[in-house]
Amino acid sequence: MNSPSKNPETKSQSAEARCVRLLAQAADLAAIAPVVERHALARSADQVLIEVKAAAVNPSDVKAATGLMPYAVFPRTPGRDYAGVVIDGPEGWIGREVFGSSGDLGIRRDGTHATHLAVEAEAVVEKPKGLSWEAAAGIGVPFVTAMEGLRRAGMPKSGETVLVMGVNGKVGQAAVQIATWHGARVIGVARNNEPYEGYSNSTVEMIDASSTDVAARVREMTNNKSADIVFNTVGDPYFQAAHKSLALRGRQVLIATIERTVPFNILEFYRGQHTYVGIDTLGLSSVATGAVLRELGPGFAGGYLKPFPIKAGAIYPLEQAKAAFIAVAGSSRDRVILRPA
Repeated sequence: MNSPSKNPETKSQSAEARCVRLLAQAADLAAIAPVVERHALARSADQVLIEVKAAAVNPSDVKAATGLMPYAVFPRTPGRDYAGVVIDGPEGWIGREVFGSSGDLGIRRDGTHATHLAVEAEAVVEKPKGLSWEAAAGIGVPFVTAMEGLRRAGMPKSGETVLVMGVNGKVGQAAVQIATWHGARVIGVARNNEPYEGYSNSTVEMIDASSTDVAARVREMTNNKSADIVFNTVGDPYFQAAHKSLALRGRQVLIATIERTVPFNILEFYRGQHTYVGIDTLGLSSVATGAVLRELGPGFAGGYLKPFPIKAGAIYPLEQAKAAFIAVAGSSRDRVILRPA
């Protein structure tokens, strides 16, 4: 997965793009009213023009549509993740199959839920060979979030224990893959008695949070050491259990929450020499996100990382964008994809 050339051609072409458009903020999920419009799209000097073959729908797309992200602009084309073919851009890249993601695409500027996309050339990443368009488009936000969290917490090493709370969510599954790729032992926490649903490079031991004291069970499983890293994908419902599951100098990664405030024992925090790491991938530009995806490249190339399975029933045309948004906001764990063509 190499970075494209930084020397764009001076002459560029444009495309008539069919785009999902959110014309105004919706009061709630039921009020989201996407339309499909045609817009002329051309790249700037530092961009490539991509024919989008598939684009994922993320929870952040739904939240931005309903006003939970006050910096989201309207009208706009939503969508952060994509896979497609470069049709105009730096010499040597036209015709290449690429994929990518972003923190600002689809939120602060027009995004990927369209037939075409203009994005910075430095953000483009070559699509892993052998992956379908849909599978490549589904990599973005979950894997970038997991990688950024583990990278900033200190990439787990062989012999370390990583506790993943909300393990069967997409970010949880991506964190499992990355942690086991690097040789760590992974313990997963689910809200019910259920097996781990995703891919892993080693066995994932499970804890049922509905019937078990999570922190006590982690201590039992680790000979009282507890977890070197706790990747908390849920936030406040697991905060105390995560805090009490940390080993000496343990790190807790937080990416989301339901309630904004939690009780916090400062004494336990500093005596445990703990570190808390907050991750907000919406703060990553397209270029910064591309750099994270390139770090993941060897994992996909070597078979240590696998894209999420994409079910036929979770693929929607642009005209059914609202149904796709509703599916993401519901209880389905499917990776939801829009297919522009």
